[in-house]
Amino acid sequence: MLTETEARDHVLSRITPGGSEDISLSTCLGRHAAAHVLASISLPGFDNSQVDGYALRAQDGTKGARLKVNAEQPAGADLHLAVPPGEAVRIFTGAPIPQGADAVIMQEDVSTSDGAVVINEAVVPGENIRRTGRDLCRGQKLLRPGQRITPGIIGVLASQGLSTVYVYCLPRVAVLSTGDELVAPGQPLQPGQLYNSNGPMLIGLLASLGLTDTAIHHCPDSLEATTHIIDNLAQSFDAIIVSGGVSVGDHDHIKPALKALGMPPELWRVKVKPGKPFLFVHRTEPRPLYVFGLPGNPVSAFVTYQLFVRGALLKLMGAAEHALPSVEAELAETMENDGDRPHYFRGLLGGGRFKPLGVQASHALFGLSQSNAMLRLEPFSSIKAGTRVTVYPF
Repeated sequence: MLTETEARDHVLSRITPGGSEDISLSTCLGRHAAAHVLASISLPGFDNSQVDGYALRAQDGTKGARLKVNAEQPAGADLHLAVPPGEAVRIFTGAPIPQGADAVIMQEDVSTSDGAVVINEAVVPGENIRRTGRDLCRGQKLLRPGQRITPGIIGVLASQGLSTVYVYCLPRVAVLSTGDELVAPGQPLQPGQLYNSNGPMLIGLLASLGLTDTAIHHCPDSLEATTHIIDNLAQSFDAIIVSGGVSVGDHDHIKPALKALGMPPELWRVKVKPGKPFLFVHRTEPRPLYVFGLPGNPVSAFVTYQLFVRGALLKLMGAAEHALPSVEAELAETMENDGDRPHYFRGLLGGGRFKPLGVQASHALFGLSQSNAMLRLEPFSSIKAGTRVTVYPF
């Protein structure tokens, strides 16, 4: 049985991002850059005022000095004004600094009368001037391959006059649930049947990564039907996430179906709780395909997705960073793991503290629904309340 690290490393080693495309800035939020972007314009692009006030020579800005105001420079076109000794120019935020001026005094720090200003606060050289390139210089790296595009990055790209950016293509992902007992939400429920919660849950997890070109499918407990639907999905999707049917029961047909299609699992079973049955397949021909097999129990499916699928999909999306996020917190109550596998407990992270919630069983959806983080406990171990621990928000 593989350890979590062995399974995760194996999966990630097989993942290669797909192609790239040039898309508009208005649609690139959350995508991952496929190329370096360097600044072609310095910011600021010219010396300008950071306040509304008066541009002057600092040596003339002694307290009590009276300076004639000889012109006005608004934000916008540079009027190519100059500030002779003993004079000042009325200036506004963002406006170009006139020739000869080396400071700007705020309008609150002067008194005005008869076309002149009286300095109420002494001025120092460089005061209230934004210098050319103070923020960024030409040739500076703005974006690197694999970096996630944020609103701030969109802003700095737009400041360079760019309207498009190269990003990695998003994969198409299908979610396939298995089991004769499952019924789609909204349909009548017969005795012995369950509503399919894994499919919608996994679609929600994909959407949280920005993956919306997705689809939910279901197949009955039949080898022929399972083989047929996986073969069909493999023609048009880049990845398939299967929930259920990955164990060794008489009605678990995922492994035999994959073998029949020439895609035997590369790994199966991981030493983790919940979620021991996990399989992975990577096919390169006739087109790249990744298959992730998750357990049928909903909490097990959720945890194995977080541990092994989330990072793989991020790498497939071109992300440079795909590790599970983690933070430090104080444990709210003593916890124990008396099993022989690492156990991921679900709970609530808030105010710097982590508290386990609900029934910690592989089928228990309600506790999961109220949780926002996981805590990993080593086999046969306990951690006392008040201990600083690492938790994984989701």
